[in-house]
Amino acid sequence: MNLLLILCVLLAIVLGGSWYAYRVAFFSPKKGRDRIPVHNGPQFAPYREEMERIYNRLNERPCEFVTIFSHDGLKLSGRYYHTNDGAPLDIGFHGYKSSCLTDFSGGSGLSIQLGHNLLLVDQRAHGKSEGRTICFGIQERWDVLSWVDYALERFGPDTKILLYGISMGASTVLMASDLELPENVKGIIADCPYSSPKAIIRSVAGKRGLPVGLVWPFAVIGAKVYGGFDVQETDAVRAVKNARVPILLIHGEADGFVPCEMSEEVYRANTEKVQRHTFPGADHGISYLVDTPRYQKTVTQFVEKVMAQSA
Repeated sequence: MNLLLILCVLLAIVLGGSWYAYRVAFFSPKKGRDRIPVHNGPQFAPYREEMERIYNRLNERPCEFVTIFSHDGLKLSGRYYHTNDGAPLDIGFHGYKSSCLTDFSGGSGLSIQLGHNLLLVDQRAHGKSEGRTICFGIQERWDVLSWVDYALERFGPDTKILLYGISMGASTVLMASDLELPENVKGIIADCPYSSPKAIIRSVAGKRGLPVGLVWPFAVIGAKVYGGFDVQETDAVRAVKNARVPILLIHGEADGFVPCEMSEEVYRANTEKVQRHTFPGADHGISYLVDTPRYQKTVTQFVEKVMAQSA
């Protein structure tokens, strides 16, 4: 009887701990999703005025709201910005608990400047998209395929596509790099990606003073039991080893959230397909703001190269 009691207590601890881990790391409540996140940390202070300017520019630009259904039945939402008929299409995937307007306010201007059409999506469990679980790119990588299929069906089978991601969105598009992407996908641009869900969860837990050795097992169980997915199913490093398209990695050397070394690990997985550029002094997701001319030049040269190769 005592043994049964002990087992019940242990089970309760495991289920309770994994539920807490799920709620903290993966759960996304519906309330407040329409609120556009604002980056208020001190690292953003020097760029506040420019951030507001480029955000307002994108927010005021006319767009078409579009929806698709994911492979598992979720209604996903996006914003389509038309530039030219028959132009290449950039599809952007934002970061964890962020938004397409926040994360792509800078890069969107470059896409339009290049004459590309632009599709900025709300990742599952974000913004107007359905879902209650953020899967750190595991399930989202299949959403990448769904959006590509939508683009080809709408804009035609000859449409050239670039996948663009920031933070979790960057890891999402990298995890999609070894899937059966159509030949229309000419390249992937990944800004400040983490190497794996495990690496970023352990990193954040450590920075918050939590016992890393306990947090990760509870996260694995919580994702499986309450989120219905395997957080260890794949990661950016494993996927990029078998990448089918050229990849550009960008990372701020002063990134305080996703360590810059994580994109180095991704780069080392496939140096033939991947090029990597780091930006001194840039914190998480603001390389564009720290050195706009170099960022624009780096992206433009990559885009022109991959487009020329497919001509």
